[in-house]
Amino acid sequence: MILSPRISVAVLLLGSSTVLASSAGSFTQAGNTLVSALLMFLGNEDTVYIIDKAEGNAAAVAGHPAWGSKWDIASQQAEVMDIRSNTFCSSGMHLPNGSFINLGGNDGITINGAPGSTKNTDGTGTGFWDAVYQDFDGRKSIRILNPCRSGDDFTSPQCKWFDDSSVLAMKAPRWYAALEPLGDGTIVILGGFTAGGYVNREFPVRDPITQNTQAQSTYEYYPAKDADPQLVQFLVDAGGLNAYAHMFLMPSGNIFVQANRSSMIWDHTTNTQTPLPDMPNGVVRVYPASGGAAMLPLTPANNYNPTIIFCGGSTMADDDYGSYSGPRVETWKIPASNDCQRITPEPQDGSAPVYVADDNMLETRTMGQFIILPDGTLLMINGGLNGTAGYFNITTDPFIKETPFGVSLASGPVFTPAIYNPNAPAGSRWSNKGLSPSPIPRLYHSSAILLPDASVLVAGSNPNPDVNLTTVFPTEYRAEIFFPPYFSASVRPVPTGIPKTLSYGGNPFDITIPSTSYSGSSNDAADNTTVVVIRGGFTTHGMNMGQRFLQLNNTYTVNKGGSITLHVSQMPPIPNIFQPGPAFLYVTIHGIPSNGSYVIVGSGNIEKQPTSPVGALPASVRLDSATGGVHPGQNGTSNLDGGSGGDAKKSHNLGFIIGAIVVGIAIVAVIGVLFAVWRRRASACLAPSKAYPLSPTAGAGWTSHKGESGIFVPLAQGKYNDTSDPWASSANLNAPYMDDNRASSIGSRSQVFGEYEKYSGHPGQTHAVPKSHSGY
Repeated sequence: MILSPRISVAVLLLGSSTVLASSAGSFTQAGNTLVSALLMFLGNEDTVYIIDKAEGNAAAVAGHPAWGSKWDIASQQAEVMDIRSNTFCSSGMHLPNGSFINLGGNDGITINGAPGSTKNTDGTGTGFWDAVYQDFDGRKSIRILNPCRSGDDFTSPQCKWFDDSSVLAMKAPRWYAALEPLGDGTIVILGGFTAGGYVNREFPVRDPITQNTQAQSTYEYYPAKDADPQLVQFLVDAGGLNAYAHMFLMPSGNIFVQANRSSMIWDHTTNTQTPLPDMPNGVVRVYPASGGAAMLPLTPANNYNPTIIFCGGSTMADDDYGSYSGPRVETWKIPASNDCQRITPEPQDGSAPVYVADDNMLETRTMGQFIILPDGTLLMINGGLNGTAGYFNITTDPFIKETPFGVSLASGPVFTPAIYNPNAPAGSRWSNKGLSPSPIPRLYHSSAILLPDASVLVAGSNPNPDVNLTTVFPTEYRAEIFFPPYFSASVRPVPTGIPKTLSYGGNPFDITIPSTSYSGSSNDAADNTTVVVIRGGFTTHGMNMGQRFLQLNNTYTVNKGGSITLHVSQMPPIPNIFQPGPAFLYVTIHGIPSNGSYVIVGSGNIEKQPTSPVGALPASVRLDSATGGVHPGQNGTSNLDGGSGGDAKKSHNLGFIIGAIVVGIAIVAVIGVLFAVWRRRASACLAPSKAYPLSPTAGAGWTSHKGESGIFVPLAQGKYNDTSDPWASSANLNAPYMDDNRASSIGSRSQVFGEYEKYSGHPGQTHAVPKSHSGY
């Protein structure tokens, strides 16, 4: 067996943080996600978790099509996971102990999105369960996952999704709900649909509050409080354009909320709202217009005061959005917006909050997504030039006359990402210089997430009601990794001494940076070093729910020999600024990040977080004679350990390299054979998607469940694709260096972190429908 030189080199580099300049600004393929990545989150240093809607994926689990998987960062291989209920257009968030919840979704469905075979008993015609897909109604579901690590037994109940609405459920059914954590770790759950649709209203509107019971303009909490869900008038006033409202917790404990063209400061404790100015220029940012939104980095320089940026979306007229049944115009012909606006909802100078125009994006974009990078810039990725999110029902929508893009309501995929620098002078904040395009269109139901090595995993795209591999914009399973420009550096920091937990206030801690982590003046490197904490969030629909970036305060001591000791403050003693839960800590030098280290912020419990006064930092100590790089007496091999430059590789003699290649090839070959055998034995696989034939009848991009459901069979059009094997996987030549010895997450941490954690290790739930059920 002969491996290609690329794979042979990959064997040598696996586990290192060697930065390859050729990869900077480019995409590489990263395997197959098995289910389309409608939702995605980074569970820990090892694993990304992926959630699809219930649909006819060829990958199977427990005798039905899978709609969940986990993607291993090191191997770039995915394995299916069982989820019991329909997760279509659900929401997700972290919990303080590092667990994650996934809330809501749609009802139980069958092929092409039609209602499941067993109906709910409320007379709505919605599905309770389906005999083919074996998915239960997910609209009230609360699913909990405790992420496991690579050494854990993933067949253990502790590593599986808990999903049983007879045990744990929301008080109201919700589809497209917005989530935001509070300073104590509680999750606010806002709005949503009760069944499905394009926008959350009838047309014309006859019942603005409940839209004939189809709108859920209320809020509740997780864990649940005693009170029933309360009406939020802001959502009613938003007139149906209120799905996946943008929510950001403010330092005061109030929440900034944006929907349609409206904004408010919301005191959820009393359900009172303070109106803010409307979004300028008539741009809608929420679904289905789907503009990008993010909180800009929180830093000592801005006193940790949040500023929110919005970019893209749509300026379509309000009536053009139509109703649950679909838009009233051919959306794919309408350019999206390139407009960007900033707002600081709680100005610290006492002034009134206002929107401030920012630089326009380089192109129009709907469904674009912001990823905050460790250097403090924001990556804008995915999306389309025209139209909106969603897909439509060709046979029942009188406003749709032609279908050049299958059932997609968007066109013109934006293949090239762009980077926004919030600190650059106005007029120069956007750039795509040196960034290569992806060959894969990423439109509706795409996702992206920051990885521990500071690259970005990009996956998904499925503007179809069920699996469709032949349409213009097909169901997409290929994953890619995007390497931001800082991967052009030949050296990256390798800090040591990073704690496992961060507190709100308290004594500072020290991080050591070896001299091999940088080159040049040590004083200069220390002056340009930052310590940042990033939470990548739970990504879906161009949003990263819970995403935040916070720079910790620090001073430094430059040591003889060029190492640098960073004296680092704990988190600011205001939990509302950065809520408790999992995050990654990065050290950057001149904008070049280390690999992220997994940390838990706060106590790990849903509770009022303990706070302490901010510990004093010592004064910085400089040493003019100190420099970085490989010094006499050092072995010069730190580059393969995530340290310094290319000269390190030259110290390895040819015999060592050849020997390593031979050993590596043998190991990979053996592992490959064993893995293939295991996969064949362990995973059941349905027949290809042709086992779930595409119906030539009505197709809905949402499911209103009033008798029409299915999928439109497109004309014979070429799909946007490259010529490579769509299932191909390539080794990650920039695999992150890990300097910790991570033990099993099952045995090393308590399984009881509060009331929500009692479901850890709960026995698996069956997919069989009970003989009788109450439904909704």
